[in-house]
Amino acid sequence: MRKFVLFVAVFSAFFPRQLSACLWDYDTLAMERELFPGANELIAGYFVRHSDAYYEWRIADRMAKPANQQLPSDLDDVAVAHDKLGNHDKAIETILEKMERWPNQGRYESEANLGTFYIHAGRLEEGLKHIRSAIAINSDAHFGREIYQQLLVEYLIERQSESPQLPLSTSVGEGPLGFTAFVLESRKAAEDVRLEEIQAAARGVMGMMRFGNADSPVLLEALGDLLLADFSNDDAKMLATRAYLRASMKVDDPDATVAYRDKAEATISMQKDVELEQVEELLFQEIEKGNNLFIRISADEAAWIAADMDVDVEFRKKYLDAPPLSYGPEEDDEEGWVSGLSTTGVVACIFSLVAGLSAIAVVARKQSRRDRSLS
Repeated sequence: MRKFVLFVAVFSAFFPRQLSACLWDYDTLAMERELFPGANELIAGYFVRHSDAYYEWRIADRMAKPANQQLPSDLDDVAVAHDKLGNHDKAIETILEKMERWPNQGRYESEANLGTFYIHAGRLEEGLKHIRSAIAINSDAHFGREIYQQLLVEYLIERQSESPQLPLSTSVGEGPLGFTAFVLESRKAAEDVRLEEIQAAARGVMGMMRFGNADSPVLLEALGDLLLADFSNDDAKMLATRAYLRASMKVDDPDATVAYRDKAEATISMQKDVELEQVEELLFQEIEKGNNLFIRISADEAAWIAADMDVDVEFRKKYLDAPPLSYGPEEDDEEGWVSGLSTTGVVACIFSLVAGLSAIAVVARKQSRRDRSLS
């Protein structure tokens, strides 16, 4: 018994945080990502998306067609490209032209796009009207994402009527918070379907990030609120912390930066043996991986444009028809980067393991000699 107690004491002395670091970013994050697939990738910016050069090419490509050969989808493509480039007024103008030329074709797409463009332009009430029109036409399109886009805009309008500052909610602690509370109240979710509703809303927000603006602090905050999942056994505090941290990096107001970090700190404090600095270090590494992916995509698209190739075809062949990108802590990418655990962390864990076992062996030998001398 004495040897066992001694073993535990020495083991604990050498593994205060290193062992926890080896475990929580492998197992905990992996389980959380299973509950909310794609959340960490979106937060870190590690997902396939186009460069500005592509959107400029797309506008020129679609508009090169004679007007009598253009399709409604061509103007959808042009309008979305303008929106992606930040030209929201031009996007609105283009989609209104489409609706005038083809009033009875692709009406759902037109209403959904127009609503989104108005929202991106800061014209929330106008955008909300068109999002509701799109939902009335087809409430199941985009996996029901527009329902949660509508709720998020309503939430944004409500919160900004009280204060124009970010975060939209500074609430921390137990219970549904911020956008989560708004969704559950608006949807009148019964207790037995609350988690399903939260997951559906999270998928909706992630869709807005994936196909809209993944850097939006409003979307990141909303996702963080939802990832907490009402503090049930299926919550995702680690991912929520990442979302709030990422939001803190995407605001210009120093007060908002501090407030988002405070939300991240309060969230991670509910996760045993994990410090905010640990999460932040890993998040920076994940962001770097996302940036590197985007650099590769941008270089490919620039090369295809320079070679006068069909960028849509080449992009689809290389990035969409290819096997899914790996982003698990158990998998390396082509650059040898291990997601979820830094090389330094791996080395520290191995060093701690070797040092700890060596110390245990030394102490055990001394104890064995002492026991023999007493016998």
